[in-house]
Amino acid sequence: MIGIVSYGTYIPIYRLNLTDIAAAWKKNPDEVIPSLGVKEKSVPALDEDAVTIALEAATRSLDVFAGKPTDIDVLFVGSESHPYAVNPTSTIVGELLGIGHSYLAADMEFACKAGTAGMQAIAGLVGAGHARYGLAIGTDTAQSKPHDALEYTSAAAGVAYILGGEGVIARLRGDTSYSSDTPDFWRRDGIRYPSHAGRFTGEPAYFTHVMGASTRMLEMTKMKPSDFDWCVFHMPNGKFPRAVAKRLGFTPQQLAPSLTVDHIGNPYSASAMLGLAAVLDIAKPGQKIFMASYGSGAGSDAFVWETTDALAASQKSKVARKQTVRDQIEGKIYIDYVQYLKQTHKI
Repeated sequence: MIGIVSYGTYIPIYRLNLTDIAAAWKKNPDEVIPSLGVKEKSVPALDEDAVTIALEAATRSLDVFAGKPTDIDVLFVGSESHPYAVNPTSTIVGELLGIGHSYLAADMEFACKAGTAGMQAIAGLVGAGHARYGLAIGTDTAQSKPHDALEYTSAAAGVAYILGGEGVIARLRGDTSYSSDTPDFWRRDGIRYPSHAGRFTGEPAYFTHVMGASTRMLEMTKMKPSDFDWCVFHMPNGKFPRAVAKRLGFTPQQLAPSLTVDHIGNPYSASAMLGLAAVLDIAKPGQKIFMASYGSGAGSDAFVWETTDALAASQKSKVARKQTVRDQIEGKIYIDYVQYLKQTHKI
């Protein structure tokens, strides 16, 4: 049995109301915000970046892990906002966690699905007997240019999953991917902010790939949407995950617990992984979860998870530590637009 052994999440405490962004650029919020389905977004503190956020999430995953940091044989960190162009985030996090030196470390980059790519790779290494446990992290302080459409949803968060073959709380029943050269979002080396292809990011990019991976996953497992208790999809905004879930045949009730985008925006590599964590916070043993991430460029990873009896103990620990996704969504401090620009080093 290969699957999730433990997980940890971290959402910065600061929030920016999207009406403040609209007001700063003299936009009518009633024309901009409803189309996004998001009201506020999480913002990193002045001294937070993808490394510190990854470390927070990983530390929390170790809080409910029966093993030791040195039991981890693989550490992959997926992000669009690695602080260094040349110098791995993964080794910094590994050193601070006390993993030791006998482990495989690598940084993953594939837009918003870099973290789930790490989960797939670790599952393969564990299944092949090359690793006992692996730590996959999705972390981002999402980049966006001021006065760009991305500014309304780009957020910050981190999620860490320990995968292995012992003490599994959510078994991996299947996974697959769908990829193509579809450049809907990009940032060349040396350019600070990403560019995007506007409406092109919808049908030929997000929907084609998420539908492609999801349909293939359902065919491979010979399952249908009604066989699942919950579903999770990448959340670039509040509309896309709802639309793709409906197209595939999932219900609003199956999707609802995962919609962290409604409360914190899109934390890029942490998006789908955070939605999965929100579901695991409330799921019961023996339930099935469908999940599909998305990364521009473009690709989608789809997974089928089935929770086990071991999940209950993990949930109790997170509640005691006030570490659930819901706890972190509700614990917040609002800042204004100028403070946001300062904390994201734009001024």
